[in-house]
Amino acid sequence: MLSSPLNAAPSPSSAPKPLSLGVIFLTLYIDLIGFSIFFPLGPALLEYYVKHESRGGLFGSLVNHLQGLAHAAHASDLATGALFAGALGSLYSLMQFLFSPIWGSYSDRLGRRRVLLLTIAGNAFSYLMFFFSGSFTLFLLSRLLGGIMGGNLAVAVAAVSDVTSRENRAKGMGIVGVAFGLGFLTGPVIGGLTAHLNLLDRWPGLAALGVHPFSVPAAIAFGLCLINLIWSTARFQETLPPGRRGAVHSVRERNPLHALFRQPDPGIRRSNVICFVLTFGFSFFESIISFFTADALHYTPRDLTLIFITLGLVSIFTQGFLARRYVHAIGERRAAIGGMTLVALGFAGIGLAVGVFRSAPLLYAALTLNAVGSGFANISLSALISLYAKPEEQGKVIGIYRSLSFLARALSPAVAGLLFFNSGGTVTFATASVILAVAALLGLGLPPPHR
Repeated sequence: MLSSPLNAAPSPSSAPKPLSLGVIFLTLYIDLIGFSIFFPLGPALLEYYVKHESRGGLFGSLVNHLQGLAHAAHASDLATGALFAGALGSLYSLMQFLFSPIWGSYSDRLGRRRVLLLTIAGNAFSYLMFFFSGSFTLFLLSRLLGGIMGGNLAVAVAAVSDVTSRENRAKGMGIVGVAFGLGFLTGPVIGGLTAHLNLLDRWPGLAALGVHPFSVPAAIAFGLCLINLIWSTARFQETLPPGRRGAVHSVRERNPLHALFRQPDPGIRRSNVICFVLTFGFSFFESIISFFTADALHYTPRDLTLIFITLGLVSIFTQGFLARRYVHAIGERRAAIGGMTLVALGFAGIGLAVGVFRSAPLLYAALTLNAVGSGFANISLSALISLYAKPEEQGKVIGIYRSLSFLARALSPAVAGLLFFNSGGTVTFATASVILAVAALLGLGLPPPHR
């Protein structure tokens, strides 16, 4: 059924149409929904599988290991749910880390359209698997497949590079930033607002097919992916003509860790290091903010939702308007350094606002500072890595760059969680602030981009 659109030959002679950016935006947006839709579901998913799975086997081993980590850190039983959600996020990010450079490299050789359509279809299938994942094993496989196909973020970002001039690269990357902001805003809202809609309450016989209490969020994500696949098949024009395509690189060349140390271009090499450090520090927020605010400010899930909404709205405004308008005028390098500095200050502010002053107004001021800085930093660094890369290697270079951020996301939750449970939220956010300040200092060594 999918062979026709995937093999349909694009018209290489026609120039990329502006609508392609809309398709790229939708692809990124839905991918980020898939990543973040489980943020509010972690403890509830754990509770469901504890009741319905045998304590032996894969699930039992995972739960026992997570409970051991929580008890070693002298944490409450709720910590097991947080570690379970973090483990799922780490697994998803690990798959993105492994496959992002692979999809990026193949898109350099085969074109962006084929790879995007294949991965969008794979994402849709992963949500269909999740819909029927009454078994934990099937649920785990659905997340593995989702992470593998979620590596197409690098292909979408490379396509933005294809259809924007070097002077307007930062404006094009603003689309990426808005998609990220909207995805992280929409995903948790979908997960949180639909978690109580249980199809089994009305049709209990569906349990025999593997339908479970969280099938509705999966159905919504599947529907969005299906719409994306149909629209992309009909409207997306190939952005990389055959004359600009390169070769498929070897597995060794696609290995992001190998490429990090063997990359001859100093700008690409330093950008990769900065990307890893920045994402590692920033991911502390996602891992512990709910526990920090619940402990110090007695925040409920509704209060936490307001935090994510605030971050999402400020991020969308920053990346969709401020950064797109001013990054090129300021200069990508200076905008990246300034943005990372603001994020470091914002994290220190969050630690003080919640852990010391117990002040909600100060917390929201720090969150705003954090979102603005993050918007400028992410767009500027994405533009820089694209400007450093050769035209025929955009997919490969951006794939490696993105994969290192996924590796950071895979490693960060365990470090942040253990630090929080041992030393508290203020120390954890102070540590993250120092890590982010290191990223800003590393930015001072970035060379001017090629024009």
